[in-house]
Amino acid sequence: QVQLVESGGGSVQAGGSLTLACAASGYTASSTFMGWFRQAIGKEREGVAAISAGGGSTYYHSSVKGRFTISRDNAKNTVYLQMNSLKPEDTAMYYCAASQRFPWTPLLSREYSSWGQGTQVTVSS
Repeated sequence: QVQLVESGGGSVQAGGSLTLACAASGYTASSTFMGWFRQAIGKEREGVAAISAGGGSTYYHSSVKGRFTISRDNAKNTVYLQMNSLKPEDTAMYYCAASQRFPWTPLLSREYSSWGQGTQVTVSS
């Protein structure tokens, strides 16, 4: 059973930066696709970024491309989301997710079977 624990959320002003971390256990890092999703109040969950098992392929939502960077350290079983130039519209609960197979659509939530509890990111203007 894959277990995921997010950390690093908080409150920042627009233009600021945060780095989220997702510590994973109970899985084989080298064969697990990972993603970051977010859900704002009153909105559907959306895929923000995803990374292949080996880290060689990354995927981003158009709204964060150029501002967010997903990375992973398989030796530490940890996935990161570096968020720069944050905007108020980035405010949401951010979730880490894992898939034991390569997803057809990496930013689609139903492709992932394991989820963390989430960490809140609040960006003020």
